[in-house]
Amino acid sequence: MEIGAKEARSKLSVLLKKAEEGSEIVIARRGKRVARLIALEDRVKRLPTLKTFRASLKVKGASLSSVVSRERVEARY
Repeated sequence: MEIGAKEARSKLSVLLKKAEEGSEIVIARRGKRVARLIALEDRVKRLPTLKTFRASLKVKGASLSSVVSRERVEARY
């Protein structure tokens, strides 16, 4: 669908509704295409919470505190 800029201003809410439903609206100014109104495909993807992120981490090997302790002991001698 192609529509003029002046008409688009007066019918913005209708055009937004059509875009939400999947239509693509091209807005033209003096016969030249200047913009395209389309629906967002994916809403803003939220990052996981810190708690969820920490739970998803899998640590292999010795804990950091044990490694630091061992290195301190080895560095003394």
